[in-house]
Amino acid sequence: MNYPLFAVTVPGLEPFTQAELMALGIKSRLPQVKNNNLPGEPHEEAGGVEFVASLSDLYRANLHLRTANRILARLGDFYAAAFSELRKKAARLPWELYLKPGQPVTLRVTCHKSRLYHSDAVAERIAGAIEDHFGKPVPVVKPGAANEHVKRDMLPRLVIVRLVHDQCTISLDTSGELLHRRGYRLETAKAPLRETLAAGLLLAAGWDAAAPLIDPFCGSGTIPIEAALMARRIAPGKNRHFAFMDWPGFDSTLWQTVYAEALAGEQPSPGIIQASDRDAGAIRMAQANAERANVLADIQFSCRAFSAIEPPAGTGWIVTNPPYGVRVISPSHDLRDLYTALGDVLRSLCPGWQTGILCASDFLAGHTRLQFERSLPLVNGGLPVKFFVGRV
Repeated sequence: MNYPLFAVTVPGLEPFTQAELMALGIKSRLPQVKNNNLPGEPHEEAGGVEFVASLSDLYRANLHLRTANRILARLGDFYAAAFSELRKKAARLPWELYLKPGQPVTLRVTCHKSRLYHSDAVAERIAGAIEDHFGKPVPVVKPGAANEHVKRDMLPRLVIVRLVHDQCTISLDTSGELLHRRGYRLETAKAPLRETLAAGLLLAAGWDAAAPLIDPFCGSGTIPIEAALMARRIAPGKNRHFAFMDWPGFDSTLWQTVYAEALAGEQPSPGIIQASDRDAGAIRMAQANAERANVLADIQFSCRAFSAIEPPAGTGWIVTNPPYGVRVISPSHDLRDLYTALGDVLRSLCPGWQTGILCASDFLAGHTRLQFERSLPLVNGGLPVKFFVGRV
């Protein structure tokens, strides 16, 4: 059986998620080609990538994708302009593949330019459709409700419903917790960077996972840890649980095969990865996180100002997330000086190195006086940012 799937990403990272899928050998069999992609390739869309995959590929995508936030299974797509039509058509979907009778669900509904515009009423009909399908009441749990005492196999399943121009798309989450939650980052410094975005920055910078890499503003260590995992080919989902493991049709034997293949593909220690920060507390957090990720020995951590970095001989990559704040200038700290100094340090110590700098504005990035070849619009913590890529 093939599953129509959608890998949800941070807007801007879609091409890199698409490249990850292609690297896994996962190709689309969708009949419609979008964005001028070639037939047989996953289709890039805003906020994610659509693809069709076997059950083993569904498992592999969740286990291996570094830049996706979650993976949704498309249960159905149909026209519905009346509530009775919505409930009747939704009841026909193959809910039994993903839910047990009486399984609690959490419904996330959005309506746009449709006759059925009341999201709560739509959610009520979808819950009723699931009840019609199983012939058993379905508990509806609000998002964020406490589930500490619920058995794992009966945790609420996330159902996402979108109505656009009377076309209803119903999806079910296959991942469980968001995929950026790798399990290693239990401690964070100020303004933490999500693991998926950190991995996306490394891919967007073009780092080859072998050349030296430096992050002089490492904070809690997300960029260097993701770099070490990438270089060693350690699956980002190696130490976590996925929602699909609790499906009625979960194939534990197939999962063990997929998992064993991932372990067999791991590589020994990578090349040089240096991570530093002037905040000693942040370095301690970063080291603790790296130890949980089992890559502490692969990263050279140090507590120092960015002006004191000691790059190895030759060239490599600088990929970093310097402070940029919501306000560019404050009475106590003018970030223009920091970015000017950063540019001076890189020109002095890292000539010829590739650079990737995440920043909130062209204004601040311009103060480095570095020559950037391109910038990638992204979102970090709800704040619009850009990733500036170039060579010193």
